[in-house]
Amino acid sequence: MAAVSAKRLEAHVRMLAEELAPRSIAHPANLDACAEYVAARMAECAPVTDQRYQAHGHTYRNVVARLGPAQGERVVVGAHYDAAGPFPGADDNASGVAGVIELSRVLAGVPLRRPVELVAYPCEEPPFFRTPYMGSAVHAASLRAAGVRVRAMIALEMIGYFSDAPGSQSFPTPLLKPFYPSRGDFITVVGKLGQGRLIRRVKRAMRGASPLDVRSIQAPTAVPGVDFSDHASYWAAGFGAVMVTDTAFYRNPYYHTARDTPDTLDYNRMAMVVEGVRAAVIALAA
Repeated sequence: MAAVSAKRLEAHVRMLAEELAPRSIAHPANLDACAEYVAARMAECAPVTDQRYQAHGHTYRNVVARLGPAQGERVVVGAHYDAAGPFPGADDNASGVAGVIELSRVLAGVPLRRPVELVAYPCEEPPFFRTPYMGSAVHAASLRAAGVRVRAMIALEMIGYFSDAPGSQSFPTPLLKPFYPSRGDFITVVGKLGQGRLIRRVKRAMRGASPLDVRSIQAPTAVPGVDFSDHASYWAAGFGAVMVTDTAFYRNPYYHTARDTPDTLDYNRMAMVVEGVRAAVIALAA
């Protein structure tokens, strides 16, 4: 299998966060250019379609690449390509989108027994956050309406920021401190209560794919951050889903600021994350 490329990941992040920013709904031409870029890169490796929908007078686009057989229980991996306000959004969430693009390359040609969809969404950030106009909500609702069986969904939400500094990792509650490192040098698989089996399966596959420390949490959605991304759209549609994240604002001090730039990310460890997600997809599609 092709190796995940840290250089390719960085190139995608720089394109999204430098050339195509800002990526908020206040800049629809930039969002459309992002969709075009993602579609063009994924089309090099897999068939790609657009899922267009209307929201508040504008047309938005989910970009969907399909791998594996046409029929069967589906595995979905997605990330949102919009960013908050006028900010570059390198970690949030050009990093996740770069991961989805790179997955299209490194999964191409891999024998998959179940269909895999790789999706890039708009409208995850406010004002559409937690509304039916999130791209992920539109996609999840369409799968449910079509009677599609979804084996699992994995949301890539901020996967590029790491720190080896003591005390660089914070938590939504002090009760978690004894169970996790104080350094922000790990990646986390996040799920809600009742999803232990899926969380363990994704975590086990990711741990076997690289030396990166992979942690997990199964928690009530009342814990701040547990449902703060596109995976929650699939929960709402009745599907099993988890989030893979560097823990966002619990680690990255540049979250939703002008300093969330490509130079702050660790592309080697980010490549390990994507290697892990590829292993999880292959395991789920086996």
